[in-house]
Amino acid sequence: MTTDGSGLLILRNSRSGTAVIRTDPADLFAERLPGARVYELSQGQDLADAVDAAFTGGDPPRVLGVHGGDGSVSRMAGLARERGVPLLVMPGGTFNHFARSAGLEEVETAVDAYLAGDTVEVAAMEVREGQGEAILALNAASVGAYPELIEERDKRRRRFGKWLGGIIAAWRTMRTAEPLEIVRDGRRARVWSVFVGVGTNDPKRVATMQRETLEDPVLDIRIHHARGTRLRAIASLAFGKRTAAVLRAVRLMPEKRDVERLLETEFEMTVRPGPGRPEVWVHDGELEEPRGEEFTLRFTVIPTALTVFAPRPR
Repeated sequence: MTTDGSGLLILRNSRSGTAVIRTDPADLFAERLPGARVYELSQGQDLADAVDAAFTGGDPPRVLGVHGGDGSVSRMAGLARERGVPLLVMPGGTFNHFARSAGLEEVETAVDAYLAGDTVEVAAMEVREGQGEAILALNAASVGAYPELIEERDKRRRRFGKWLGGIIAAWRTMRTAEPLEIVRDGRRARVWSVFVGVGTNDPKRVATMQRETLEDPVLDIRIHHARGTRLRAIASLAFGKRTAAVLRAVRLMPEKRDVERLLETEFEMTVRPGPGRPEVWVHDGELEEPRGEEFTLRFTVIPTALTVFAPRPR
């Protein structure tokens, strides 16, 4: 960490956050971090390729920074962990779940933390599909109704945009969603969804897409058993406090007895989608398509997975 940003590489994903209006931070970077290298990702370019190129030269970065959404932040977190360097997170997406959990509501707040040298050791989780490579996730992973909704939204995103595409996707999913079967510890269950979040979360919610703590090394698991209606299944995906409170007030959220909660450091399940159902799962908003109709996911919490610049708690 330096006072002018020397040794800092910032990668920007211009495709993130197109559904919201944000101020371009280029002037802020030039004024407060003149020594940093700022690189704009081109269409289709992978973060890993850009990071590899930066570390190939004679002056590798000592800090990795990312300006983008949750998918970009999660991907960069994995790369920072691999390289053993700290991560500077700057919100540039639509929801910015991890950045908000870290108290980084604005890019300037993140720059302040970097220049002050304020850091926190962040817990994360590794998700492994079958015998594949582990994926680092900062917020949550899910199977069931939420991945279906994301897949439907992405099909319509180019034509309608993220927000309107999301509304259309929610309407379609509400009419067509079906339970899937999971197997854990030798027991089968029909479920609407399973969320595996990092760190303890609000016990009243089903969708744990935004963690409440950064350092808590635990998996907060919510299994929504398929005993209610499709409408309740979609309502359960509300992750905003206000939205969830409204849906709970009008009794659209699932019954308490329908949602099983587990606090673990490891979790494993085999997923069996029904005939004709999407074979997808999602981590930090990024869709994955398994290689077979039936697939196994293993989740492992990683204490102090990486160092992130963030304001110190008051």
